[in-house]
Amino acid sequence: MLFLIGLGLGDAKDITVKGLEVVRRCRRVYLEAYTSVLTVGKEALGYNTQRSCSESNEAGNTLSSHSQCFHNECCRLLRFTDTWRPESFFDKVKKNRQNGMHTLCLLDIKVKEQSLENLIRGRKIYEPPRFMSVNQAAQQLLEIVQNQRIRGEEPAITEKTLCVGLARVGAEDQKIVAGTLQQMCTVDLGRPLHSLIITGGSMHPLEVEMLSLFSISESQNIDGL
Repeated sequence: MLFLIGLGLGDAKDITVKGLEVVRRCRRVYLEAYTSVLTVGKEALGYNTQRSCSESNEAGNTLSSHSQCFHNECCRLLRFTDTWRPESFFDKVKKNRQNGMHTLCLLDIKVKEQSLENLIRGRKIYEPPRFMSVNQAAQQLLEIVQNQRIRGEEPAITEKTLCVGLARVGAEDQKIVAGTLQQMCTVDLGRPLHSLIITGGSMHPLEVEMLSLFSISESQNIDGL
């Protein structure tokens, strides 16, 4: 029997009691490290993990986080390169905004990535881990907004669209900030993991009240806040 057990948001103790009981009964335990990373050392889990799923094609293909159970669509922001700057995910942002829904943006994670040369030569040499930050994501989004304007399109969001930056949610040092997309380009939320929420435009009064507690600047003209 294969069990898929979530560890929670950010701490080794966030796992459910039922999940922990199942883990302790398992003959072999894998720690999935392809779509996310643990914010504490794996030793803090209190049980032996065999290997990272990123080292196992079978496990890596089985454990995929890209099927979501939300009614709206989340999207994954991939890090731009000099020759590859994808915009296809932006359709999900537009669709959510049209329906008045927020968009959760999962930011790119590069762990145990090989350079093209090392991959071709079969050398087990990996690039240093890289994690996209909220400010990097915001800069890429603004580039897409500008590109759409140049093409004569009406972008779904603007520099003044209200966004929420999150870092290490569930950990003791978690950070949450609310501000314009433009402001998100300059925030520093520290170490990974980061996520970015693009609001759906129409905000409930309770949402506005809560996000005002994390506002970067109350004097700034922010769409929706």
